[in-house]
Order: sequence, then C-alpha cells, then structure tokens
Amino acid sequence: MDLILQQMPVVLKSLNEGFLQTLKLFFVTGLGAFPLGLVIAFGSMSRFKPLSVLTRFVVWVVRGTPLMIQLLIIYYFPGMVLHNNVWGSGETGRFTASAIAFIFNYACYFSEIYRGGIQSIPRGQQEAGMVLGMTRSQIFFKVTLLQVIKRIVPPMSNEIITLVKDTALARIIALQELIWAGQAFLKGSHGIAGAIWPLFFTAVYYLAFTGVMTLVLGRLEKRLDYFR
Repeated sequence: MDLILQQMPVVLKSLNEGFLQTLKLFFVTGLGAFPLGLVIAFGSMSRFKPLSVLTRFVVWVVRGTPLMIQLLIIYYFPGMVLHNNVWGSGETGRFTASAIAFIFNYACYFSEIYRGGIQSIPRGQQEAGMVLGMTRSQIFFKVTLLQVIKRIVPPMSNEIITLVKDTALARIIALQELIWAGQAFLKGSHGIAGAIWPLFFTAVYYLAFTGVMTLVLGRLEKRLDYFR
C-alpha cells in the first residue's frame, strides 16, 4: 500500500495526460462527424442514382469493417504503400490520422441515423409546406429538422457513449491516450514496472466521463419532449 501511495502522483499525472488526449479525440471526432454525417445522409438519399449508390456502398464498407483496421490502413498505407508519409512522425501525426479515421467512421454511422430520422417524418408535412409556398430548404430547417433531432437523440446517444470507449482503439497506432498511459506502467513507464492497478483507474475515468455524457444527453432528450 505504501508503494502505491508513493507511485500515485506519477500515475495520476500520466493518466491525466492520457485522458486529455482521449477528450481531445472525442471532441474533434464529434465536431467533424456530426456535420459530415448529415452530408453523407443527403448523398445516400440523393435522387442522382450514381451518387446515392456510391455513398451507400462507402457507408456499407465503413460500417462493415472494424474501426481498428481502418485506423491501421489510414495511418500506415500512405507511408508503406504510397511511400509518402503524409502524417509525419510523432504524436501529432498519430492524432491527426486517428481523428480522420474516427470522424469518417462515425460520420457513416451518424448518416444512417440521420437518414432514418429524416425519412420517418411524414411526407404530408413537406407537401403542406410546399402548398404554403415554402422552399425545400425552409421546409427542412423550419419543419423537419427539429423533429428529426428529437427522434435521433436516443440512437445518437448510444453512438456517443460508444465513441467515448472507442477512443481507446487509437492505441493500436501508438496514440498515447488513456489506456496507453495506464498500460505503460506494466512495461516500465516512469520507473514503474509490473503495476496493474493503474489500469483499474483508467476504468474510473471512463465511468466518470460516460456518466457525465449520459446525464447531459438525458437532459437534452427531456428538453425535446415538447415534440410529443
């Protein structure tokens, strides 16, 4: 116990640094994936058949393959196959590659949620808007969008909670996120070797973060109850 107490400041400092990287990846993914998912959804619903077919094929491939494989391909393919390491070296390059992989992966998942929400709105509402002289964009933003938001919050919440935990997959390309920081003490980080207890602390970080996100998303869902 005395040894653990002595190691605690070093371990917590390292875990905090890893958690900041996890938070950064989470928020960057959200900022990129939410709007990109809507763009992809419009592409999959396009009346231009080649565009909709291509978009749905890409979504099918991304959703049908592991995110870990996508991370490895995106990070290593340019350097090993194209002989052009666009990401550069170091933590910045690994983070950039991870962010792009996560954004595109989650945008494809979000696009299907968006598409389901948009298509669930009765077509009669759109027709009524057109009768009133509204443009398609006015109908979407003033009539459809808020109803879609209400309907997609529950499935989006599940994906967001999953994203919190999926950030750990970035360690496959050696991004020093939370799990990486905790596992490093098994191998001899900061002069500490064979210590497994820091991994249990990483679970506490994830539990706390998912707990906060669950509360926030739950309050958002309640505030949208006026659409009932």
